[in-house]
Amino acid sequence: MVEPGKFDALEPIEKASRDELQDLQIKRLKWSLQHAYDNVGCYRKKFDKTGIHPSDLKELGDLAKFPLTDKHDLRDNYPFGMFAVSMDEVVRVHASSGTTGKPVVVGYTKNDIDIWSRVVARSIRAAGGTHKDKIHVAYGYGLFTGGLGAHYGGEYMGCTVIPMSGGQTEKQAQLIQDFDPDIIMVTPSYMLSIADELERQGVDCRRLKLRVGIFGAEPWTDSMRENLELRLAIDAVDIYGLSEVMGPGVAQECVEAKDGPTIWEDHFYPEIIHPETGEVLADGEEGELVFTSLTKEALPVIRYRTRDLTRLLPGTARTMRRMDRITGRSDDMLIIRGVNVFPTQIEEQILKTDSLAPHYQIEITRAGNLDEMTINVELSPGADNAVRASSAGQLQKHIKDMIGVSAKINVLDEGGVARSEGKAKRVIDKRKL
Repeated sequence: MVEPGKFDALEPIEKASRDELQDLQIKRLKWSLQHAYDNVGCYRKKFDKTGIHPSDLKELGDLAKFPLTDKHDLRDNYPFGMFAVSMDEVVRVHASSGTTGKPVVVGYTKNDIDIWSRVVARSIRAAGGTHKDKIHVAYGYGLFTGGLGAHYGGEYMGCTVIPMSGGQTEKQAQLIQDFDPDIIMVTPSYMLSIADELERQGVDCRRLKLRVGIFGAEPWTDSMRENLELRLAIDAVDIYGLSEVMGPGVAQECVEAKDGPTIWEDHFYPEIIHPETGEVLADGEEGELVFTSLTKEALPVIRYRTRDLTRLLPGTARTMRRMDRITGRSDDMLIIRGVNVFPTQIEEQILKTDSLAPHYQIEITRAGNLDEMTINVELSPGADNAVRASSAGQLQKHIKDMIGVSAKINVLDEGGVARSEGKAKRVIDKRKL
C-alpha cells in the first residue's frame, strides 16, 4: 500500500524517452531470459534445442531468435512445472477455467503481487481514477485473475474497493445505487446485464454517480463503447491482460485519448508475429500478440503466444506503445463457407441497428457440406414488435454487405438471449458436437 494520493501522478517511466525505456527493457529482458533458462526445465530444453542462450541477446531485436511458447507448454507442465521459484516463495496461485483440457496454472511471489498491484493501480489512474474513488469490482473472484487483480490494484491506489464479484445481478444493481461507486470494473457484456437490471428497477442509469467503466476480459467494439457511454453517462475504457502474462493490467486505455490500451512496456515486452509462420511483423502490421515478461519471478513467460489479433501503434498519452483494439483471437476465428468471421464483427453490425439490443449469440451448424450461421439477437427494450421482421432483414443485409456471409437472424423478445455474469459465451459451434 502506498501513501494515499502518492500514486495519482504519473510514474517517471511513463513519460521517459523511448531510449530510456528501451535501455530498461534490455536490462530486464536479459535478466528474465537468464532467470527462465536457469530455473525452468521447459525453457532450458527449448533454448538448447534452438541453439540459443540468454547471453545471445544483445539488442531488443535479438528476442526474435528465441523460441515461442504457448498454452500447451503450461498444460504439459501442469501444475507447477513452469514455476521458476520454489513453492515456499509462491504466495498465490491462480488458474484458468480449464474448459478444454487441464487448466493453466500461474503463480506469484510477493514481489509479483506488488508489481501486479502497481500496474493495475497505474491502469486505474490512466482510466481517470484517483485515490478518492470508490471502485465496484464485478469481475469474478477466486482462481480467475480478474477480481483479485482489480481488488489489489484498487487498494494499492488507495481507493475504497467494493468486492462484489460476479453474479447476483439484482444485488449488483442495488449496491451501485446504495454505495455510489465512482468506477466499475467488469466485463462489458456483464455491464450490459447490470444496466438492464438497473433499468428494470426504474433507475435512470445516467444519473448514477458512476463516471468510469474499466471493461476487459473479452473483446469489445467501439460501437459497444458508444452504447455503454450513452446509456450510463460514463467514460468506457479498455483494460487488457491474461492470466499467463500477469492478469488484468498488462495494458490500459488512457481516458484522455481512448485510442487503444497502452502496454506497460517496462514490465511486459510486446511483439506481433504472423499467426502461421511466426515471423515478427513491424509495428502497424496486424498479427498475433506475443509477450515476454520482464520482471516476473514465479512464472516468467518468454515469447508467449496470446492468440489475440491486433497491431502495435506508437504511444500517444504515454511513451509506451499502444495495442489496437483486438479484432478477435486466432483460435476463435470462425470460417464460414471460406470467409473469416470474428464475433466482434457481428457485434458491430448489431449495434448499428437501433431497434436491436446488444445481446447476441452466434450458432454455427452444418447442413451436409455447408456451414450455416444463425444469429440470435433481441429487440431493444420498448421497440415496437412491428419492426421485428425489418430489423432482421436490416441486420442480415449489414452482415452480408460488410462481412460477406449470409446469416439467418432470429430476433427474440427482451431476455431471449442468455445473460452473462462474467465472460460472455458468444459462439455455440454445433459442428463440434
